Amino acid sequence: MITPTTVVALSAEALDIPLRTSFGIATGTQDVAHNILVTVELADGTRGYGEAAPFAVVNGETQESAMLALLAIRSGIEGADVREWRRIAAWLEEHIAKAASARCAVETALLDALTRQAGMPLWTFFGGASTQLETDMTITTGTVDQATSAAQDILARGIRMIKLKVGSGDTALDLARITAVHTVAPAAPLILDGNGGFTADSALQLLAMLQAQGIRPVLFEQPVPRQDWDGLYQVTHWGGIPVAADESVQNVADALRVAQTQAAQVVNIKLMKCGVVAALDIAALCRSMQIGLMIGGMVESILAMTTSACFAAGQGGFTYIDLDTPLFLAENPFVGGFAQSGATLDLAQISAGHGVTPRVLTG
Repeated sequence: MITPTTVVALSAEALDIPLRTSFGIATGTQDVAHNILVTVELADGTRGYGEAAPFAVVNGETQESAMLALLAIRSGIEGADVREWRRIAAWLEEHIAKAASARCAVETALLDALTRQAGMPLWTFFGGASTQLETDMTITTGTVDQATSAAQDILARGIRMIKLKVGSGDTALDLARITAVHTVAPAAPLILDGNGGFTADSALQLLAMLQAQGIRPVLFEQPVPRQDWDGLYQVTHWGGIPVAADESVQNVADALRVAQTQAAQVVNIKLMKCGVVAALDIAALCRSMQIGLMIGGMVESILAMTTSACFAAGQGGFTYIDLDTPLFLAENPFVGGFAQSGATLDLAQISAGHGVTPRVLTG
């Protein structure tokens, strides 16, 4: 039976957004965000929008593979009732388990449509704990001079927390870049993000060198490769600073393993790694096991970043906020979303859904 909340159409189209500069991490570089815009339309005409942000070096997905996954499940989504969003998410997990960004895009579009129709902001749907977050800003891989200039730019923007990509394979270069950022911004809380570029020994060596200089980062994110659980444990227990598991946590089972083995003190939840429903389950598990929460993302537009902001602010309890990638994009093909002033992301003006709409409506 068709009801006003029945999905009558699902469409997907390429969303290619150039970056201002290359976004480099330890395992690869991205010059263009090759993402996908997903649109669902309900029987009453309400539309919801979602974004897939595949990043092959992180999640093994490409724009092409994510698009194929979306085409494969379209007929199963059309005719479904958006009110049954958890059942639909479980069906997606069964049919395109390896296409996490595609699943995330569909789940986002469904929840956006549901909450737009209800006249409810997405941050309210997720719990309504808050409407504001304070984000960091990332310095990507590069030279010492580039790190210095980026740190100065971040401070000029009014952002106080800095995240620095490390793991170049050259400990001396990593140390020099960290020292340069600390010199420019000695009071700024500093997150190191290795993206799996270290061994446990090299990560601990770097931390020892920093300690000798009186530099203490507030967090070391994913120092070792995803499957190196022993190495993650070693850095967590011997490094002297909190460690976050990012690439190591792709699903709820991974988060449970972190908790059971005490492999990290923090888990970085990215909706693109697992989808919205699984992310909710991961957050609940981490809270129950007293594991700190971080929210992050791939190279995403304001659409996906606002969804993640609603997710984190709505639930509350996220200590680390890394929702800065719209600042790296040369274009913004959308209107709406969070309002940013300095480091503050404000969701209060969103009246329904995530509030983001394509500048040129699709379909």
